[in-house]
This record gives sequence, structure tokens and C-alpha cells, in this order.
Amino acid sequence: MRRWSKTKLVAGLLWVVAATTQAQQAGKENFVDIKTRVNNVEYDIRYFGSNNFVGDKVDGYLASKCYIHKDAIAAVQAMAAELEQQGLKLKLFDCYRPEKAVAHFMRWAQDLTDTKTKAEYYPNLPKSALVGPYIAERSGHSRGFTMDVTLLKKDTNGQYQELDMGSAFDMFDPVSNTDNPSISAQQRANRMILKNIMHKHGFAAYDMEWWHFTYAGMSAKQKQQYYNFDVK
Repeated sequence: MRRWSKTKLVAGLLWVVAATTQAQQAGKENFVDIKTRVNNVEYDIRYFGSNNFVGDKVDGYLASKCYIHKDAIAAVQAMAAELEQQGLKLKLFDCYRPEKAVAHFMRWAQDLTDTKTKAEYYPNLPKSALVGPYIAERSGHSRGFTMDVTLLKKDTNGQYQELDMGSAFDMFDPVSNTDNPSISAQQRANRMILKNIMHKHGFAAYDMEWWHFTYAGMSAKQKQQYYNFDVK
């Protein structure tokens, strides 16, 4: 009887582990790894390392990959192909973002004693002002249709250089607003090149952050679906 009970206990534990793993990966079948489907793209997945406003690897990022919902991949492919004809290419900082990563951001934002990245990422704002405009309890990234992106341009030596957008990625500051008047004419032109090509292929801008774009082709149901599987 005891042996049977132990067998049932082990079986039950294995079922719980399997069910938990399945729940954690729920929805992943709706996503594709951009690197496997799109050429002419470079990657700098900031939340996989410590070069970000948190100053540490972010929860849920187990690999340097960019996932996007399969319904948006054709638009990314078309955009990358058009940019290649212009001597340009996409550079991706982030795409799909697990909800656990968003929770990590919120914990960081609420710890007002941790200001080690202030000089680089929010020099002109108090940390208490970041929640709302820049950091939210829920992120559109978790739906799988949003990308953080910039552009690279091929120089005369055939090397790609990042266009000057007037502020760095994840700079929490008014200067990062797409239409901020304090940037130079060339920086504004570069932002417009990015915004126009993204808009042409169905991605809407978020005016607070020049790098942030969301695919507008989501269904009403997809707008309500948020995911939490790991990037791996």
C-alpha cells in the first residue's frame, strides 16, 4: 500500500511539473523568432544582459532572441527587404516581453533607493516620475506585436552604422519624444525615416519613445492577450 501511495505521489508531482511547464509556455506556438525568418536585421537584446535601465539581466530573458507574433512577421519581412534596397537595416532592442519582465521593471521602479542607472537613463527626471509615461504595470510588448527598434545605415566602406536619433534607446526623458523640438534637424530627419518606414508597413509609433512601434493589425481579441513564456 505504501509503495502504491509513493507511486501515486511521484506521478502526481510529475503531472504538476508538466502542467506548470505547459502553462509557462502557453501561447508560444503563436510566435516566431525573427532571426529565423528575416534577413537584414541586427540585434542588441538589452534585457538579456545588464546594459539597460535596470542594470541587470531582466526576468524572463534566457536568450538573446526577438520573438514576434506570427501575424506580424510578414510585415517585418517586407520592411526589412525594402530597407535593404535603401542601404538601411533594422536593429532590434526588444520585441515580445514576458509579463514577468514587466513585473521586474515595476519592482525596480518602485525601489526609489536604487538609482545606479540614473545618470545614463533618466538624468533629468526623478525615478518616481517614470511609472506611467515610461514604465507600466502592463506592457503592449507582452502581446507580441511591439518592437523597440532603430536603423543602421551602410557607410562608404560597406559597414553599417547606427543613425543618430538624438537620444539613446530607453532614455527616459522628453528628448526621446518623437517630435521633441530640441533635437537637430538631422536627428529629426532620422526619426522620420524610421517612423515613416514603420508606418508604411503597419506599425504605429508611440510618441513618448521614438524607438517604440506596435503592429496595428491586431484583432480585438489579440489586443487583450498577454503572454508570459520565457524568451529562450
